[in-house]
Amino acid sequence: MSGMTEVSSLTGRLLVATPALADPNFDRAVVLLLDHDEEGSLGIVLNRPTPVDVGDILEGWADLAGEPGVVFQGGPVSLDSALGVAVVPGGAGAGTTAAPLGWRQVHGAIGLVDLEAPPELLAAALGSLRIFAGYAGWGPGQLEDELVEGAWYVVESEPGDVSSPVPERLWREVLRRQRGDLAMVATYPDDPSLN
Repeated sequence: MSGMTEVSSLTGRLLVATPALADPNFDRAVVLLLDHDEEGSLGIVLNRPTPVDVGDILEGWADLAGEPGVVFQGGPVSLDSALGVAVVPGGAGAGTTAAPLGWRQVHGAIGLVDLEAPPELLAAALGSLRIFAGYAGWGPGQLEDELVEGAWYVVESEPGDVSSPVPERLWREVLRRQRGDLAMVATYPDDPSLN
């Protein structure tokens, strides 16, 4: 490992949009980073449900998708592609079990699902599954610049974040469980001009 431009990986962490972030794509967004290195970053927005049922686009996976059983908009890039993210209880890092076929660990119990695989291969192992259309992407150094600008809070993820049954409350819930000043941000009004 050279000490040139070592990027400490934020893979598996959450990016929580700060009230200062102006991009409407990410207003109050909670993004799970699936990949972060010197090549750039890739994540999915966890709190943007769409009206589209999972069964309408991926029939076989509908029964495995948690409530609400809709497709989520994972971000503004590649909206025509689907990503499956699933929690496998016990994960695949405890040395006891191999990762289930068709599931690739991202962080802890959270991993990506191969949506080309037969759903029944994974059905028994999955704790929860969510389907995302599109993703959020950053080029090399771009996310780091946004962090310096104060656009995002970086916090630890919990497996339940992926499968939150009330995604519209996720932004506040994630902030509320943080310590100190960050918990106060959760009380920030939706429209600051109303203060």
